[in-house]
Amino acid sequence: MSKTILEGLNPAQKEAVLHSGGPLLILAGAGSGKTKVIVHRFAHLSCKVSPEHILAVTFTNKAAGEMKERISRLIKKDIRSAWVGTFHSQCNKILRKEIHALGYGCDFSILDDSDQLNLIRHILKEFKMYEALYRGILSRISLLKSSFVGPEEFLSRGDVFGFEDKIARVYLRYQDEIKRCNSLDFDDLILLTIKLFEEHPKALKKFQDSFQHILIDEFQDTNPAQYRLMKLLAGNSGNMCAVGDDDQSIYAFRGADHTNIMNFEKDFKGAKVIKLEQNYRSTQHILDIAHHVINKNPYRHPKKLWTDRKEGEKPSLCWFGNEIEEARHIAKTARELYLKGAYAYNDFAVLYRVNLQSRAIEEALREERLPYRIIGGISFYQRKEIKDLISYMRLCSNNSNNVSLRRIINCPPRGIGASTLTKIDQIAKKKSVSLLSAMKEILKTNTVTAAIKEKIAGFVGIVEGASPKNFKTASDMLRHLYKNTGYAEFIGEDRAENTMELIASAEGIGIEAFLDKMSLLSSLDSADTGNAVSLLTFHSAKGLEFPVVFISGVEEGILPYLKAQEPKEIAEERRLLYVGMTRAKEMLWLTCAKKRRLYTKIQEQQPSRFLKDIPLECCQKIEKIPPPAKPGSVCEKKPKTFKASLYSVGSRIKHSTWGVGVVRDCCGEGDDQKITVNFPNVGIKKLALKFAQIERL
Repeated sequence: MSKTILEGLNPAQKEAVLHSGGPLLILAGAGSGKTKVIVHRFAHLSCKVSPEHILAVTFTNKAAGEMKERISRLIKKDIRSAWVGTFHSQCNKILRKEIHALGYGCDFSILDDSDQLNLIRHILKEFKMYEALYRGILSRISLLKSSFVGPEEFLSRGDVFGFEDKIARVYLRYQDEIKRCNSLDFDDLILLTIKLFEEHPKALKKFQDSFQHILIDEFQDTNPAQYRLMKLLAGNSGNMCAVGDDDQSIYAFRGADHTNIMNFEKDFKGAKVIKLEQNYRSTQHILDIAHHVINKNPYRHPKKLWTDRKEGEKPSLCWFGNEIEEARHIAKTARELYLKGAYAYNDFAVLYRVNLQSRAIEEALREERLPYRIIGGISFYQRKEIKDLISYMRLCSNNSNNVSLRRIINCPPRGIGASTLTKIDQIAKKKSVSLLSAMKEILKTNTVTAAIKEKIAGFVGIVEGASPKNFKTASDMLRHLYKNTGYAEFIGEDRAENTMELIASAEGIGIEAFLDKMSLLSSLDSADTGNAVSLLTFHSAKGLEFPVVFISGVEEGILPYLKAQEPKEIAEERRLLYVGMTRAKEMLWLTCAKKRRLYTKIQEQQPSRFLKDIPLECCQKIEKIPPPAKPGSVCEKKPKTFKASLYSVGSRIKHSTWGVGVVRDCCGEGDDQKITVNFPNVGIKKLALKFAQIERL
C-alpha cells in the first residue's frame, strides 16, 4: 500500500480507511473530512481489488465528479469506468444492461423534474382537476414510491377517499403513461433496480459478485428504497461502509429517513462504528453554540465536535425591530467587512428558512450596491431553449416519448392545433400506440385536411430524419436539430448563444451518454456563478461552507417553521439550524426581528425556542433600535436614480503618493463621488475625487 494513502489522516480517519472488512458505520460530523475518508478508503481498497469492483454512491453529480478526480490523483490511475456516481446514475447503468427482463426497452428515456411536472399537469387537465396542484401531487407520488407504495396498492387502501382518491387516480394514470412512453422517472430508476434484483436472483448475484465493497456517502439522506437497494447488493458479505451524520439529516420532505443511520447496527450485526469528531472548518466558538443546539435533539448518536482553531470572534445574536432593519444590518456588516479587505463578496452567505425572506435582503444588498446571487435559482439546463433541444433529442432517440413530443410539437409554431392534438391523443389511446405512431396513422386517413396532413408529415419527417444512428456524437445531432427544426429562426440572439454553448458542451460525447447526463442532473448540483454574496435556503446550503454566515429570521414560526408540529418535525428543524451554523468557518451572525411581514401581513415575532439552548457566554448579544427611515432608503421604497459614476468597484487607480490601488466602494455621483481604495502598501483610504490626485488605469 502506498504511504500517500495514509498521509494527512488523523487517527480516527486512519482507522476508518484501514478497516479490513465487514460492515462499517462512519459517523462523520460537519467539516470532519468525510469525503477525504471515502476517497482514501477507496484508494486503500483498490490496492486489494480492482477499482471496477468497488461501488461508491453519493447524492450529487458534482460530489461524484470530485470524488472520482481525487481518487484518480491519489492512486495515479484513470477510474472513469469505475462505479463511482449518484444512486440514480448507478441504477441507470445497471438498467441499461438488464431492464429488458422487466419488459422495458433498453433505450428508455429518463424524465427529469420538468418532464414529470408537465406530465402531471397534462393528466390533471385531462381529469379536469385543478392544475395548480401539480407540484404537490408529484411530491406525494415521489414519497409513495420511495416507500414502496405502488398506484394499485394506494388505490386499494381503505382510507383513501376524497382528495386522496384523486391523487391515487392521477398516480395510476401517471405510471401507465410513463410505461407506455418507455420512460422512467428518478424514483423508478431505484425501484425497478430493486424489482430486477428481487425477481431475478441471477441478476442480483451477478452484481453482488462484482461489487466486493460498497461505499455510501451522505448515508443520513437515504430513503427506504435506496437503503433496501444497498442491502440487497451488500448481500451476505456485508462489506458496506456507510458514511454520514444523523445531525445533518434535513431532507425528510424528499423521503429521506434518518432512522436508516440509526438502524444500521441492527441491520448489520457486529458493525464497526467510528466517529469523526475533529472539525477542520469552523472555529471552536461556532462549534460550541452549534453543539448546544443539536445536543437537545433526542434519538441521535452523541458526538462532540472539536477543532484546533481556537481563535476567532464569538458568534453574534442580533435582535432588530423589523426585517428591513435586519436586512440593512446584514448588508452593512458585509460591506464593512469587505471594505476592510479581509473578505471577498463570495465569502459571505445569508441563509434563511423560506424563500420569501430573501426579498428584504435583496433590497438591502442592492441599496449597498453589493453583488449577490441566489443559489437554487434557474440553472442553465432548465432554460427553455435548452429543454426544447434536449426534448427533440429524446424524442428522436425514443419515438415513444410522448412527454417530449407534447413539449416540442409546436416549438417552433407549426399550426398543429388543439383539436388535432386531441384527435392524435384519442387514436394513440385507442390503439395503445405512441403519439408519433398515431400521427403516422392519421397520414393514412382522410380525417384531417390536406394542410394539416402536410404539417404533421413535416414534423414526422424531422423526427425520422434525426435518428441517432445518423450521427457520431451528441453535438452532431444537436447541430442538425437546431438547423433543421426551424428553431434557429425561432429564438433570439441571447437564447441562440445558450444553444451554441449546449452544442459545444456535447462535443465528443455519445448521444445516449449525453442524454443520460442531462436527465440525471440534480437540483442539488449547483454551479459557482462568480464573486457575489450568496443567498440561499438551509436546504440549498448542504455541503457548502463560507467564511462569514448570516442566519436570518431565527424566530418562532420561521425556525422552527410554523407547519412543524410533531416532535420529529421539530427535531428536523433543529437539524436545519445546526447545518446552517456549521456552514460558517470564521464568523456567524444569528438575526431576529420583533416584527416581520409574512404572507402580506406584519406579525409580532418571538425568538426561536432553539436560542434558549445557547448559554449567554457563548455569543455576543446585540440589540438594535430601528432608526427613522432615510429618504431613498429601502424603508421608503422610493425609486432611485443615479448619475454616471466616474469610478466603479473593482477599477484600478494610481495615487501620486500611495501608488496603485483597487476601488472597493463608491458613493456619490459625478464630481462629488467619494471612493474607498485598498492600497496594498498602505491599506484602506477614503478619497474625495474633487481633491484626490489620482488617475484611472
